[in-house]
Amino acid sequence: MAVRFGTDGIRGRAYDEVSVDLAYRLGRAVAAVFDAPVVVGYDTRESSPVLAEAVLAGLVDGGANATDLGLLPTPGVALIARDRASVGVVVSASHNPYGDNGLKVLGPGGTKLDQVTEAVLAATLEASGPAPADLARDVAVDAGAELAYRRALRALVPGDFSGLHVVLDCANGAASHVAPALLGATGARVSVIHDAPDGRNINDRCGSTDVRDLVGAVRELGADLGLAFDGDADRLIAVDATGAVRDGDDLMVLFALDLAARGELGGGVVVTTMSNLGLRRALAAASLDVVEVDVGDRNVLRALDDRGWSFGGEQSGHLIFGRLASTGDGLLTGLLLVDLVARRGALASLAEAAWRRVPQTLVNVRRDEFDEREVAAMADELVSHYRLGDDEWRLVVRPSGTEPVVRVMVEALEGRFVADFAARLRSVFASAPRGG
Repeated sequence: MAVRFGTDGIRGRAYDEVSVDLAYRLGRAVAAVFDAPVVVGYDTRESSPVLAEAVLAGLVDGGANATDLGLLPTPGVALIARDRASVGVVVSASHNPYGDNGLKVLGPGGTKLDQVTEAVLAATLEASGPAPADLARDVAVDAGAELAYRRALRALVPGDFSGLHVVLDCANGAASHVAPALLGATGARVSVIHDAPDGRNINDRCGSTDVRDLVGAVRELGADLGLAFDGDADRLIAVDATGAVRDGDDLMVLFALDLAARGELGGGVVVTTMSNLGLRRALAAASLDVVEVDVGDRNVLRALDDRGWSFGGEQSGHLIFGRLASTGDGLLTGLLLVDLVARRGALASLAEAAWRRVPQTLVNVRRDEFDEREVAAMADELVSHYRLGDDEWRLVVRPSGTEPVVRVMVEALEGRFVADFAARLRSVFASAPRGG
């Protein structure tokens, strides 16, 4: 079966779809395709050190100059790759459960691979020989990678945040050691939850995919805001002082308006098809250009590069500040958000004044039961029973690039329509025959 690179590298069940043999062969392929040093980092899953060892063995056997960065967020690997003119390899499945894992390759300078290079890498990987039984290699270890990453972020956002109380949810992931030290150096009072990874609790009812504990902690402690990261810390979801969850759409509106007011936006804003209609209306009201692309940070980055713009992101909390970093960085976003609150006031007040969210819901359909065409056909058939103007609602059907599901997003000015449509859609899939 051919290796498939999704929207965020190779991802699947650890030791199965993402096997030790695959990790080794990826290392060999990276060594063959790129004429540059390679740095490797990984997250807190119990499978990650094993898979990283295999990647490093493949790199060494392929003749590459490889360095083990150890446990480090994905954007940390990207930053160090950029600063050292190196290729980066990350072993992580981001926001997925611990049983999954993934292999992500960053091009020289810490950037996303273009599709041509990715295709060459995939073909080279397929042609690589199997992993040997012994994968122990003498590899350089950089014990100072985390400190270098933290120092670089503080240089980008050097403000003093004394007087603010921030709660961090580290998702028992790669941010667990970095985030508390990073925010603690800003002068802010910092409280931390879910920062004790055991190899299996990454993203387990915590982090950016489940902020219930963070909401409770912010309310109980009377904090100014909460910051939730995902497993590899490239995303950020916030919680304001009232306990309201502020996702990537909230943050994009606030950052775009603030950057524009300071003359630092550098063009318009790139969003994805999943971003709320209310975001588009708010930015249009501020006379800011908006370009919509398919889901995936690679698509956002490509659109930013094509237009020479510097800011964009996804509703999931994956935001890109092109003038500051080569990829999305949850820790950088968190620092910038704390800086924004310190300068402009409470997050809740800022968000409420900036925009109004249009009712929106998401229905996930397992891909092993229905494919994308079946889901789209069923959704279109259901839509035909409603009478709505084209500018009053929006429907998006797309396969996830990171999970085995087809996502159906529906939004409309009228909340009752959204709730009714989603309920009918779930009923249709529950009663439809499987395996089409």
